[in-house]
Amino acid sequence: QVQLVESGGGLVQPGGSLRLSCAASGSISSIAAMGWYRQVPGKQRELVASATNGGRTNYGDSVKGRFTISRDNAENTVYLQMNILKPDDTGVYYCSALLTYGARYWGQGTQVTVSS
Repeated sequence: QVQLVESGGGLVQPGGSLRLSCAASGSISSIAAMGWYRQVPGKQRELVASATNGGRTNYGDSVKGRFTISRDNAENTVYLQMNILKPDDTGVYYCSALLTYGARYWGQGTQVTVSS
């Protein structure tokens, strides 16, 4: 099993920045990729960004050029730097770990609200 603990959410004005962190523990050696998803009421959870162990990254179309995902493998932590935030970025952000054998684990989620 893998445990994920997110931090860094909050309220920010449009155009501002936030950095989310997610610390992983447990079966760390089984993690193949980590990522961030977000969900708003009435919509499906959507990919924001992901990064494989090999360093390949993938971003949702709406965040390309504004968000950056990074991993600190020594600290078993994944970060999401979010810049030029927009009201549409508001939602609950979930950290995710995909294991080598296909299982996926989720964090508890952290609220991000972009509003003036």
